[in-house]
Amino acid sequence: MAVVAGLGAGVIAAVAQIAMWWLAGMPLPETLFRDARLVAALVMGIEVLPPPSTPQWNILLVATLIHFLLSVLYALIAAHWIGRLRNGSVLFAGALYGLTLYVINLYGFTLLFPWFEVVRDWVTLLTHLVFGVALTAGYWLLARASMGSWRRH
Repeated sequence: MAVVAGLGAGVIAAVAQIAMWWLAGMPLPETLFRDARLVAALVMGIEVLPPPSTPQWNILLVATLIHFLLSVLYALIAAHWIGRLRNGSVLFAGALYGLTLYVINLYGFTLLFPWFEVVRDWVTLLTHLVFGVALTAGYWLLARASMGSWRRH
């Protein structure tokens, strides 16, 4: 369940981020390729950071894999407490989890990976909130559906 919820939340957050870039008037391809380089540099090293912000499929592939691996990891961590939430607290807890991830990722991890400071903005903050809400809601719904299925047998 955590893997499915994490992957789903990762997709929803990515789509939301692209939509918010568009709404903010940010240049979509360049911003996407920039962020892909930032993420891929975690594994490929800082030599992938410099422009141009053009599509390089190896960088996009590595960044995508890291994005979804982190989405699943964050879901596995949250799975320990999401199932215990009550109906009314699921979305609030998800937003709080997303905010926590934003602070850890963009203020804690930037001590090790300072190139992420460039993405400390409202779009990234809202994207983390969307991820947290989508993750907790998705996991909670999957857990409830699974329990209902188990009770029928």
